[in-house]
Amino acid sequence: MTDPQPVHHDVDPAVRVRFWAGARAAAGAEEITVAPGRVRDVTAAIARSAPGVAAILPLCSLLVDGHRVGPDDAALPGSVVEVLPPFAGG
Repeated sequence: MTDPQPVHHDVDPAVRVRFWAGARAAAGAEEITVAPGRVRDVTAAIARSAPGVAAILPLCSLLVDGHRVGPDDAALPGSVVEVLPPFAGG
């Protein structure tokens, strides 16, 4: 009998960044990918990749995998970062 082969689960090494509402319009894209890292590094990469959104990023809420995060939190490989601009009337 042979030993079972280990199962390898491929993890995307990038972080997916999804833009919502006005952030999507400012970014000019629905989604981009950036390198993983601390949220402050991810937002810097977002600003470089989508310069139109740089001015509103400080006003936006950021979620990593559905959880609100701050600049010192991590966005690990395979994470999804949601960029949500302030919403009126909500």
